[in-house]
Amino acid sequence: VQLQASGGGLVQPGGSLRLSCAASGRVFSIYDMGWYRQAPGKERELVALITSGGRTNYGDSVKGRFTISRDNAQNTVYLQVDSLKPEDTAVYYCSARTIAGTYWGQGTLVTVSS
Repeated sequence: VQLQASGGGLVQPGGSLRLSCAASGRVFSIYDMGWYRQAPGKERELVALITSGGRTNYGDSVKGRFTISRDNAQNTVYLQVDSLKPEDTAVYYCSARTIAGTYWGQGTLVTVSS
């Protein structure tokens, strides 16, 4: 499974972005898809997960501000990020969990700054 993430950028506090992650390869084997992030000097943390059936789970710091969605026909997962804060600045990685293990995309940088 290959994952290609896009949509990051520089945004002012309070702004929004939409991150996308397209999967290719053995996509039929994907169970869950999700987003994690890693800020400088910090460990990677869960942002949001979505199952193949559409059930979602969010990290506490993003609940109510971020929304994960998935287009199974396009093998793509999205992350709508709203009400961004400077502490949301990080590299955002998409993930896909399969029976063979978890695959990771290359990361897309989100910088929240005025």
